[in-house]
Amino acid sequence: MNIVVIDGQTLNPGDLSWERLHALGNCTIYPRTPPELVVPRCCQAEVVLTNKVVFSEEIIAALPKLKYIGVTATGYNIVDVEAARRRGIVVTNVPTYATSSVTQMVFAHLFNLTLHVGEHALGVREGRWCRSEDFCYWDFPISDVSRMVMGIVGLGRIGQATAAVAIAHGMKVLASDPAPPQPLPPGVELVPLEELLRRSDVVSLHCPLTPQTQRLVNAERLALMKPTALLINTSRGGLIDEQALAAALREGRIAGAGLDVLSVEPPPPDNPLLKAPNCYITPHIAWATKQARQRLLEAVVANLEAYLAGRPQNVVSA
Repeated sequence: MNIVVIDGQTLNPGDLSWERLHALGNCTIYPRTPPELVVPRCCQAEVVLTNKVVFSEEIIAALPKLKYIGVTATGYNIVDVEAARRRGIVVTNVPTYATSSVTQMVFAHLFNLTLHVGEHALGVREGRWCRSEDFCYWDFPISDVSRMVMGIVGLGRIGQATAAVAIAHGMKVLASDPAPPQPLPPGVELVPLEELLRRSDVVSLHCPLTPQTQRLVNAERLALMKPTALLINTSRGGLIDEQALAAALREGRIAGAGLDVLSVEPPPPDNPLLKAPNCYITPHIAWATKQARQRLLEAVVANLEAYLAGRPQNVVSA
């Protein structure tokens, strides 16, 4: 069994072990692979594991030995699943591994936006506190999140976990989801998206990127939000019209944004959000705690083990 990990660097930059994977066959691991090397590196592979490297219909057609594509993530839009299905290639993903890590990032952004932790810490480092006439100071408005209204768009595992943490902090939770879980989590009020945007103090996005959700948060929907509202996105960058959000931030039509994802990653230097006021961007790391990556790696190997045993799991190409 020839196994190729085509872009292993983000999943395992060296702090995890590939030992279980090596036990399953002849395993070659590439930290990164440019598009022109995908076919040469995978031409003898029966199994390929990919995180962000695209496997289009053309690439799949050029790999006659390929039998299995394991996506080392939840989203699998990098694989032409229809082309794989026609070839009888099994495609799997990992549906859950970073729920707690992503939820943690939601609140890291929320607390930064409401307390300006980073800016105050920087001010102290620069001597601002040493020069203060009082025992404390604050250079930005700081807010308590209790009694705020959090609107959660997408009530899957991460959305539900975010709701539970919000409720624990005394927040009222609204949710919008075309196919909500039944029963609804305790304390969650289901409302239409437009009502959620109008009523929420914080809007947190937790839905997949599909043709229906592309630029879900656009100029028209941003106009529904309160001027004091905050927008948080730890899901997919394409959910937001970035030009429209940058304009809303510049014009003070919403108060701030905390983003862990952008529509193009890494972003080009002219992405308007990079210089938008009150916009705090982290480099797509909500999923990347060591604990979450360990769970991901274990699940990736378990998916492959199940396939080799004749009982494939987490199949998205069926």
